[in-house]
Amino acid sequence: MKLIINKKASFDYAIAKTFQAGVVLTGPEVKSLRNQSGSLTGAYVKPVGGEIFLLGAQITPYKFAQNQDYDPKRTRKLLLRKKEIAGLIGDLEQKGFTLVPLSFELVKNQIKLNIGLGKGKREFEKRAELKRKAVQKDIDRHIKDRLYIK
Repeated sequence: MKLIINKKASFDYAIAKTFQAGVVLTGPEVKSLRNQSGSLTGAYVKPVGGEIFLLGAQITPYKFAQNQDYDPKRTRKLLLRKKEIAGLIGDLEQKGFTLVPLSFELVKNQIKLNIGLGKGKREFEKRAELKRKAVQKDIDRHIKDRLYIK
């Protein structure tokens, strides 16, 4: 079950591969994510010293917890196997690739983060995507009108 989705990720990046990683969270953060209160907009994933971290993701404070000194945008460690980390770092060394957080997901009662390895889209690619979606929506609307003639 998807808890939080980064809708801008698929618009801004062409995703080549996806991975699923565990996240080091505190108890109130888990409860807050289960209530689907948070945001991945503007968040990014970065390797630091052989480990991978999630930066800039906002998890709003759980309202029933005592949240003194709680930073909603703190850096969170991602849990991956050593081979996966080495492969990701190797892929990131290629020109133009970046790691993008896609969604928080509940898998077997654990919260996982789906991350994607992608290249940033250019402006003309984004405009072409918007145009394609608008044309498809128009076609679907015309088909629906034709099928439901009174």
